[in-house]
Order: sequence, then C-alpha cells, then structure tokens
Amino acid sequence: MEKIYQYYKQAFNISEHDWDIFSSKLIRQDVNKKSQILKKGETEKYLSFIEEGIIRFYIPRIEYDITINFAFEGSFASVYDSFLTQSPSTYSFEAITNTVLWRLTYDDLQSIYAETTIGNLIGRKAAEQLYLLIKQRELSFLSKTAEERYLDLFESRPELIKLIPLKYIASYIGVTPQALSRIRRRIT
Repeated sequence: MEKIYQYYKQAFNISEHDWDIFSSKLIRQDVNKKSQILKKGETEKYLSFIEEGIIRFYIPRIEYDITINFAFEGSFASVYDSFLTQSPSTYSFEAITNTVLWRLTYDDLQSIYAETTIGNLIGRKAAEQLYLLIKQRELSFLSKTAEERYLDLFESRPELIKLIPLKYIASYIGVTPQALSRIRRRIT
C-alpha cells in the first residue's frame, strides 16, 4: 500500500485524514499472470490502481483477440464505461504478468467523494487518465502507421514491453505477428 500512498501524496498532497478514509476502503488483489480480471459481459465493480504488473484490455474474438490497450504499474485500470454505468462490459481485461491491484468498489468511491475533501480530485484524475489513454489510442490509429504505434509503445515503456507477448503487441498496433516481425527487423 506504500506505493499507492506515495502516489497520492505526490499527485494530490492527500491529508492523513483523507488517506485514512481512502485506505480503509482499498482492497488488495494479487492476480496471477494470464488471469482474467474481468470478462466481456460482466459488470465492472472496481476502479483499480496497479501497484505492480501489466494489464491488457481486449475484445475477445473466436479467431484472435483484439488488444485495445495496456496499463502499467503506477496507473489506474478499469473498464471505466462499465464502472460508471454499472452495465455489462463490452471487452475484457487480464493480467499479463503477476499483478498487484488496489481496488475500490463503485459504492466505496462514492463514499470517498462524500467523506473526503480530496475524493473528487482523485476521481477526476483517474477519469482523466483513463480518458486520455482511450483518446491517445484513437488518435494513433487515425494518424500513425503501425510502425509509429509500435515505436510509441516501445518508447513509453521500453523496460516493460519486453514482458508483453508479441502477439498482443501486434494486435495492439493493428497488424499480424508476421508484420510486426518485419517492423521489428526494419527498426533494429
């Protein structure tokens, strides 16, 4: 819990009182590598903070999954539209590596909003971060080549991209694994 406390202290200058309320509602979840966290059709009950690990968001398909995003340690993770509306999710997410999550239920988050002075700021920042991930992904598909999308991912988290299977990276940038191999040969 120390990492999440340091994050909130640095990002929000959270008071001890607000931290006590906030931390009392956090639920730690250890997720094994390749484990499903949420399946398509289930309702997202949590807003999660990744203490360590990598998460993949994807649309499950019969032939192959379509990877739509990754989330890394030190960031929020949620099927946020499902969380906000408390309706079934249109995609899934899973742990790519062993992962530690600190989770808040929807009801507990509402309680934090009401009981703390910093709750609304934390909620807004989480929402902004999740929105920006989606927007960046959308813009990259509209304005960049697959090679540029690969380089962006590689430049943003070079130490972590080595932990992501190439088939997921290929799906994320919108190419086949064979095309990704050609891209990687060209740039190395």
